[in-house]
Amino acid sequence: MDLPFNKPYMTGKELSYIADAHFNGQLAGDGPYTRRCHQWIEEQSLCEKALLTHSCTAALEMAALLLNLEPGDEVIMPSYTFVSTANAFALRKAVPVFVDIRLDTLNIDEQKIEAAITEKTKAIVPVHYAGVGCEMDTIMSTAERLGIKVVEDAAQGVLSSYKGRALGSIGHLGAYSFHETKNIISGEGGALLINHPDLCERGEIIREKGTDRSRFFRGLVDKYTWQEIGSSFLPGELTSAFLWAQLEEAREITLARLQIWDIYHRLIEGLEREGYLRRPVVPDECEHNAHMYYVVLSDGIDRSRVLSELRSAGVGAVFHYVPLHSSPVGTRYGKSKDDLEISNFVSEQLIRLPFWVGMTLEEQMFVVDELGKALSQG
Repeated sequence: MDLPFNKPYMTGKELSYIADAHFNGQLAGDGPYTRRCHQWIEEQSLCEKALLTHSCTAALEMAALLLNLEPGDEVIMPSYTFVSTANAFALRKAVPVFVDIRLDTLNIDEQKIEAAITEKTKAIVPVHYAGVGCEMDTIMSTAERLGIKVVEDAAQGVLSSYKGRALGSIGHLGAYSFHETKNIISGEGGALLINHPDLCERGEIIREKGTDRSRFFRGLVDKYTWQEIGSSFLPGELTSAFLWAQLEEAREITLARLQIWDIYHRLIEGLEREGYLRRPVVPDECEHNAHMYYVVLSDGIDRSRVLSELRSAGVGAVFHYVPLHSSPVGTRYGKSKDDLEISNFVSEQLIRLPFWVGMTLEEQMFVVDELGKALSQG
């Protein structure tokens, strides 16, 4: 077999909706398909306002602007995350402060956040790894007690929840990704979730190049003009049309992924019992979306060798993040509270397995069989 890491899923309606948007004659942003996507996100998350963006990176950059960050302000986040989490705030010349992760969920360790807080701390950015929620009660309690904003990086968390609340809707702001590697896709794309009513109008302004154009289209002003610093964060209507086809079947897509995830979890149980690896952990209070299936190899197992043998067998398994605190830019612009031992370990031992809607039991069994062979040969 030759199994890639990912195969983007198509519902079959994407191209017809794109053609319809073209026929309607509106290709720029905020047309009918964008409005449908906004409504879907608002209804499923119960956020105050959803705003589509051209990427999750853009949504995080909007969040940084909404927080009025100034040079030298500090933003606490995990080191084990994608670069966009830090980039968005570093662009405003804020300082990313990297905190270690938990070994079970690989989410930011909520017990280590308060020790990293200083008088310069303006925000906490929990990242919901693999669509499994962070311990948000503790994070929100700490933030509210100290007057700090919370921005949820829920790039991987569409249709995941924590204690019944949608990820992205718990903090003051949240961000989704619709990149082609995510569960629900539009090629590139994202959304900002605004959960504080006082930020809604400014969010619209920042997204529309810093103008009150959205208020103009609603008939609230007779002309629009430059109100504050912003950028062109909205996607084109063709992207929204593609996304709408996905959102219509988002729950069916999620259920299909959960079935694949559950099969992996059962097939790999034996390798965990034998001490080769650890499977993912999903706390009882979290409902996840099966964004990925990963394993963390036991200490002493050479991940590079295992990945090489898997690739030779036709299995497109991959590693994930290089911790930001050890990256060239992270060492230049960020700082760390401690040695981030777990982040370092996980970054060297984690493997993500091939995963896509439509993957067969035979393909999954082949992946796990080859993984077992590679581990036993070590």
